[in-house]
Amino acid sequence: MNPSVDPGELDLQNDHSLLIGIVGPCGAGKTTLAEGLSRNGFRARAIVQEHSYVKDMWKRFSNPDILIFLQASCSVGGRRRRMNWTESEWEEQQRRLIHARTHSDLFIDTDQLGIQDVLDSVLEFIRQR
Repeated sequence: MNPSVDPGELDLQNDHSLLIGIVGPCGAGKTTLAEGLSRNGFRARAIVQEHSYVKDMWKRFSNPDILIFLQASCSVGGRRRRMNWTESEWEEQQRRLIHARTHSDLFIDTDQLGIQDVLDSVLEFIRQR
């Protein structure tokens, strides 16, 4: 957050200077969402926390104003990424994401959602904050 601005005075709907961080397992839609938010004028970063052994790398890497957690099941994430990973590899990603998930501002299970559905949900969340 910008230290010179009182958080109670922020107009999140119109403040596109906020940094939005996006975490989740492979294939959840992090990069796609970041691109969609960028097209809408927001600063967004897909954070590959699922590959780091450092539990709070998401915070050290970007320290976002808003943290969004996108979830995808092992089968859906694997299909989206065209990867043949094992359940244990997916579970390891979940373990590495615990800290980020706990500290996320918004959690979205993307298994049954389209790209636009996820983007619309996030934009609505930002508007309501």
